[in-house]
Amino acid sequence: MSSKGGNIRVLIAKAGLDGHDRGAKVVARALTNAGMEVIYSGLHQTPAQIVQTALDEDVDAIGVSIHSGAHKTIFADIMALLTDKSVSDLIVFGGGSIPKKDWPYLSEIGVGRIFLPGTDTGEIVEYLETTVRT
Repeated sequence: MSSKGGNIRVLIAKAGLDGHDRGAKVVARALTNAGMEVIYSGLHQTPAQIVQTALDEDVDAIGVSIHSGAHKTIFADIMALLTDKSVSDLIVFGGGSIPKKDWPYLSEIGVGRIFLPGTDTGEIVEYLETTVRT
């Protein structure tokens, strides 16, 4: 992790065919305003592209915004790719339209918190500051 003594680095990613990125941009701005370094992936990223960008940018966390309904597959693919690359210290969290009934599955595969639309961005900042620094 790059944050030891430095700024928290976060990749905000939009996966799959989901073209709705307003929330991702709002979160990216809030994290930047909180002093974090944010890389925004842009739209239509594959899980492999997301993981490679995270590794290339030496981030502490990946935030994936999904509104397409493909969250179980996309998160499973991201977590599998991180495992394949022996990456275990990177925090993965999500946001968007992800039904609460799917949260236990996501937690089981290693995904951290899920933030729904309308979540106070301060809650996301606090989560990252607490989770990355411990």
